[in-house]
Parts: sequence; C-alpha cells; structure tokens
Amino acid sequence: MKKALKILGVILLLFVITIISIPFLFKGTIQDKVRYLVNEHVNAKVDFANIDISLVRSFPKASVIIDELSILNYAPFEGDTLAYSKKIALDMSINELFKDATEAISVQKIIIDQANIAIKTDSLGNSNFDIARKQEDITETEPEEKDSSFTFALEHYEINDSKIVFSDNVSKTFLTLTHLNHNGDGSVSGDKVILDTQTNSEASFSLDDTKYLNKNKLQLDAQIELDLKNQRYSFKENKVLINRLPLEFAGFVQLKEKYTDVDLSFKTPTSDFKNFLAVIPEAYAKNLDGVQTSGDFSIDGQIKGKSDDTYIPKMDIKIVSHNAAFKYPDLPKGVKNINIDTQIKNETGLVDDTYIKIGNLTFKIDQDSFAANGSLRNLTKNMIVDMALKGTLNLANLNQAYPLELEEKINGVVRADIKTHFDMQSLEKEHYQNVKSSGVASISEFTYASTELPNEINIEKANVSFNPQTISLDQMEATTGKSDLAATGTIDNLMGFLFAKQDLKGNFDVNSNVFAVSDFMINEPESEEENTNTNSTTEEETMKIPSFIDATLNFDTKKVLYDNLVLQNAKGTVKIKDETAYLQNVTSNIFNGGMAIDGNVSTKSKVPTFAMALDLSKIDITQSFNNLELIKGLAPIAKALTGNLTTQINLNGNLNDDLTPVLTSLKGKALAEILNAKVSTSKTPLLSNLNSQLSFVEMDKLNLKDIKTNLSFDDGKINVKPFEFDVEGIKITAGGSHSFDRSMDYNVSLDVPVKYLGNEVGSLMSQLNEEEINTTTVPLPIGISGNFTNPKINLNTGQAVKDLTQQLINKQKEKAKDQLVDKGQKALTDLLGGSKKDTEKNDTENNNTEETLKNTAKNILGGFLGKKKKKDTTKNGN
Repeated sequence: MKKALKILGVILLLFVITIISIPFLFKGTIQDKVRYLVNEHVNAKVDFANIDISLVRSFPKASVIIDELSILNYAPFEGDTLAYSKKIALDMSINELFKDATEAISVQKIIIDQANIAIKTDSLGNSNFDIARKQEDITETEPEEKDSSFTFALEHYEINDSKIVFSDNVSKTFLTLTHLNHNGDGSVSGDKVILDTQTNSEASFSLDDTKYLNKNKLQLDAQIELDLKNQRYSFKENKVLINRLPLEFAGFVQLKEKYTDVDLSFKTPTSDFKNFLAVIPEAYAKNLDGVQTSGDFSIDGQIKGKSDDTYIPKMDIKIVSHNAAFKYPDLPKGVKNINIDTQIKNETGLVDDTYIKIGNLTFKIDQDSFAANGSLRNLTKNMIVDMALKGTLNLANLNQAYPLELEEKINGVVRADIKTHFDMQSLEKEHYQNVKSSGVASISEFTYASTELPNEINIEKANVSFNPQTISLDQMEATTGKSDLAATGTIDNLMGFLFAKQDLKGNFDVNSNVFAVSDFMINEPESEEENTNTNSTTEEETMKIPSFIDATLNFDTKKVLYDNLVLQNAKGTVKIKDETAYLQNVTSNIFNGGMAIDGNVSTKSKVPTFAMALDLSKIDITQSFNNLELIKGLAPIAKALTGNLTTQINLNGNLNDDLTPVLTSLKGKALAEILNAKVSTSKTPLLSNLNSQLSFVEMDKLNLKDIKTNLSFDDGKINVKPFEFDVEGIKITAGGSHSFDRSMDYNVSLDVPVKYLGNEVGSLMSQLNEEEINTTTVPLPIGISGNFTNPKINLNTGQAVKDLTQQLINKQKEKAKDQLVDKGQKALTDLLGGSKKDTEKNDTENNNTEETLKNTAKNILGGFLGKKKKKDTTKNGN
C-alpha cells in the first residue's frame, strides 16, 4: 500500500509539474502565433504587454491571457488608437498549445475586458479599420499548409465595461456606446448553434448635428440560431428597447455565394401613443412619466429580398397614428388631432427607388391647426422634395403644450399656405429656375428675447410671397431697443439655405428712423479654454458678422447711433458675404459736415480687420476731436483748435471686439486741410509752452486758414510731411512724427525778423541800418520732443545767430565787390588819362577797404562765439 501511495504521489507530482511547466514551454508558441498573424495580415502597429498561459485557471482547458493589447493606425490616421483592451482571456484545448505558429488554433471561450474601439471615416472616405493587408502583400503559403489564424468554436463569450465610438464624417453620423456589456452562451443542436445574447449599454447618436440619443439606455435580448453549414442566421424571440421605443423583430439573414438573402420584420408590441413620444429624441421629449395620451401609434415594417452590389432588400415600413393626443401633467395645454400616415418604401430593390411618403400629418394646439403632406424621392442621389404646408401656429402655445425649455422667449402667430417642389442638385448648383414654389406666409406680433441679445426683437408684421424662382419679402416692420426697421426685398435661395446649408442670399431695401448699433451687439461667451485660463465666466460683448448671410442691403437711415456718435441721413449699400461687410457709397452728415465711406469690415479671423477710405468734409474740429478716437490719435493738437476741417483718410488695420480701430495697428495715409481755425493755447501744454517762449508771437490770435498737410501712419507712428503757414508775417514750416502713445519728434522753423531776437544778436544788429533791421529775417529752428502732456522745447537761437552772421558776411562781400567795381572803373579812367596822384590815392583806398572787410568779419564771428579772440603776444618772443 505504501508503495502504491508513493507511486501515486510521484505521478501526481509529475502531473503538477507538467501542468505548471507546460505554460512556460508553450508560451513562445502563442506569442509566435500572435506575431505571425500580425505580420501576415495586419497593416497597423500591434503591441501587447504580456501573454500569460495557465492550465490551472480553467482546467482541464488551457487559459491564455493577453494584457494591454493595442492596435495603432498608420497614415492617414497616424498615431490613432483603433483598439485597446486591458485584458483578453482565451480558453482552448490543451492540444492547441502543441500546434506551431502556422496552424489554426481553436478557441472555445473569449472574454474581453475594458476595451476601447474607435472606428473612424474621414471626410475623404478613408476608414481607420481598413487595416487588412492586401492579398498581394501576404506571403503565399504552400497548398499543404494549413490556415494560420484563430478559429472560434465558442461556448461562451463576453465583452465587459467597454466603449465603442463610430464616427463617419462623410454621412455626419456619430454613434457612441459606453458601459457596453454583452455576452452570449452557445448550445449545439446537430449542425446548428443557438446563441442566447444579452446586451446593455448607454447609446449616444447624432446625425448631421442633430442629437437623437444622449446616453440613452439600450437593451437587447436576442436569440440567434446559427446554421453554420448553410450560413443562415435566424433571429427568434428578439426584443429591443431603443430610446424607450420597444420593438420586436424576427427573421433571418442568409449568406449565399453571390448575394445575401434578408427577411426581417419588426413592429411595436403595443399601439400606445407613448411609442411616438419615445421616437422623439430625448433632448426634446423630456420625461414621459405622467403624460396622458389617447389614440394609437404603431410602426410595422418588413425588409425582404437580396442584397448585393446592385440591389438592396425591398422594404415597406409604415408609421401610423389616428386621432391621437397627449398632454404633459405640468403644462396648461395639450396637442390633439394628431394624425400620421407615413410610409418608407422600396418596391424594386434598387436603392435609388427608396422613397418616403407623407400622406397626412396634422396636429392642433388650442385653436391652431397645422397640416403637411408630400413626398421625398430619389433619396440617395438627387433627392426630390415635394411638400405642401398649410396652417396657423401660435408660437406662444408651443412651450405651453410641449416641454421645450427654450432659453429664448418666442411669441407670435405664423400663418402659411405653401407648396414647393425642388431637387437637391438644383439647390447645390444654384439652378434656382428648377425650384417651383408658390404661396404666402406671414408672421405677426412676433417677439424674440435671448440672453445673447441686448434687447427684445419685435416684428409687428412680415409678409412673404413664394414665387417660382424667388421669395419676396413684401413687408417687414421691426423694432428692437431704440432701433426701428422697415424692409422689403427678395430671397434667392431660401430652400438652399434650409436644406443645402447654403448662405442665405438676397437683396433688401431697409429704411429706418433710428438705427442704434448697440441694439445688435451680441454677447459672445468666452470659450471654455479661455474661461479655464482666466478662471472667469465674464461674457465679453463682441460684434460678429453672420457667416451664413450673402446679401446686399441698400439702406436709408435718418439717424445712426454708434457708441457716442450720431450720424444723420446715412445712405448707402452694404454687401455682406463670408463674414465681411463691404461698404459702398456710404454717405452721412456728422459734426456739422459730411462723411463718405468706402471699404470693408471683416470678422472672419480671430482678430477683426478693416480697410477704409474715409472722406470727412467741413467737419467741426472740436466735435470730431471729442468724439473720434481716430482724430485724437492722428492730430492731438486739434484739441486746441476750433473751426472746420476736411480730410481724406485711407487706412487699414485691426479692430477691437466692439469694432473700433486698434490705433497701433493702423497703416495708411491721409490728407488733412484746415479750412479755418482759431487756437487756444491754454488747452494743450505744447502750445502753452511755445507761447511763453516765443514772446513775439501771440498764438491765441492765430487764425489758421487753408492749411494742408500729408500724413502717413505705420506701426503706431504718424509721420507728418513738412507744411508751411504764415502767422502775422512770420513764415512757419513744421514737420515730424508722433505716436499714438502721444510721444513726439517734430521740427519747426520760423522765419523771424532779426528785431525780435533782441539781445541774442545785439552786436550783429549794429552792422545793419534801420531799414535792414526791419526787413532782414533769419530761420529760428525749434525742436519739439517728449510728449503732448509734457513737451520738451528746444529753441536753437545759436543757429539763428549763425545764419544772421552768414547773411552779414555775404552783405559785406557784396558791398566790397561793388566798391571794387567802382575802383576798377576809376583806375581804368586814370590809366587812360588820369594822374599818378589819383592812382596812388586809389591804391590807398583799396587797401583800406580790404582791411575794413577783414575787421568786420572778425567782429561778426566774435559776436557769434560770444567773445573776441585776444592778440597773442607770446609769439615771436614778445
């Protein structure tokens, strides 16, 4: 017995050792298998942290666990993660471990935990899941070699706490399944496998910017029969709950050699009208608890036929409701007389022949009824829309009958009787002659209030006529804040705007008594990133030009209020396109003068920009300086002037959020003309300081008239081309530059009579006679620096003295030349007949004149230098 026990113990020990050692022996086989599959079949970067093999976890089967498996895409989705799973567990027969890397391994159980799968299709139609290597790139195997993949004879499978994201930028379809848990158990009956599956998840689904599901519960209990021999998959006793809409479905899908045979039917298990509310996206349906309903609603559909490259299954889906009604418990009104008769059908199996027929769609709220009927055909290529709408709708009743929870306040009565027929291709190609519309629509007593608008918008009445090719705005009267508007015009592409996402195009004539720009300033919240960075939720008031408008507005406004400006009799044309407003032939009265504008303003970029040609004619200088920051920046000296100004300005630059110019960004040029102006030196330190230093000029008595100057500006600097004017007989030349921070660098030159220079040139004036003192002028340079509030003035009297000195030297030379000419004439006379005594006398006089000229020059230079150089007595030994 002891011997038998020892032998049994040894056997058990060897068995345990074998169970423990086999995973280490065959771990490389499984790793080679995974790597082989990756290299042969996948065009992506596949990686995993570890592969663990155990014969203990699922004995008598082998258990293989792959940790942190990831699949990363190559271009055009470089670096994107297609799939990731924290753990994948596979159960298989121990025999599978003995197969080499090129043989198929059969798996009976698979469990995937915490997987993330992101399936993408970009706008060009590229899909990130298209990672299978092309057949010509796969290494060809010999005929006798076996398949090199995993095969599945599943008895159980699970996907736990996973997430699937599907995004298609071509169809604008986005589906997200979160907290996905799915499992299935298989049982074999002859050649058939029956899977019982349970699925629950939270689903979010949006199509073309409309969110239909938002983390809605999705439940599916499905029994699927798999006939693997005939490749037929049948659905039995299947129930699905989608967005609270219960459906039952049955049928089969069978794969055949050249096509797929489909036969599926589905229907609502009951005809309760709550099924209709369940179809409505949750964002709009809200809580259905306590909602009273009457009438019926049902969906009954069948999809049957073959599917291949040419055909799709035929379909007949009916959505029907008769005389239904509903009322939310907390709302005063209900919706009644609801009738729905809609059919989605395809009778040929050709995808282009699928159509939607709306036979009758009606509802009534209070005393207002609305009806629609029509059809949508040729859905997949060039959809043809044929619709008719008729009825009255009081907008104020909407949120009293249905829980819209609008942030905006909307009231008004809409009346419509419209028929329209068009195809989408005509809209997209702007062939509006193919759009056939007729009828009328109106809105009255309309009000709209929003937190984004500073004031409520009121439309007293608006009438629209639908014509075959255009839509006419026959009348519109609106007010908001201080503003009033009356408009007429045409809309060229309303259907293209509504259905093809085109810009709204039209031409309008707008008249107004008062138009306040601030009434149309929108409150644009900062982005979440900006709020995060600044820890602030403050809303900034910005003005944006709508991106969806492509229109021309001819306007005539008696008064425009913009900031602190008042423009009278403003007329012109504004063309709006691509978030840019183009101003053409805009004229107005402002500051007791006239204004003309041509240019553009654009809010397309993050920083708004403008380019403008501005002509201000005979405007009041004081008013323009007090109200226009541009004038303050271009000519700060205007603060001290009263009178009239004319200027032509061409400039471009950036704008602030309120569309006022960023002065330091301005580039351009200007021509300014002072028609007439008086000066008040006390209003600016610059003129006050000049007035005190130039005692011979009384600047308060200046009367400036017809003075022109050219300006250019760039990088926040204004350059003033030198210009001339005359003050009380004194010619003045001024030029230089200043910046918008009020720093300046100017040079001014005055042609000053020497009599005003006094002691500065006293010694020089002695060389002049009384007439020369009154008529001789010298340039007096003045340098102006610092800034306009604290100017630095430099009177360069030394240069004036130097100029006067040079003038005196030139005069003395002229006198000397004249005397020499006279002497020469006399010498000639003596030569021809004069006495020797006269000749000697002339020589003496000539020498005396030259000496006198030398002495005069020394005296002038001495006066200029401030002292006379003494005779050097130390030279020559003295």
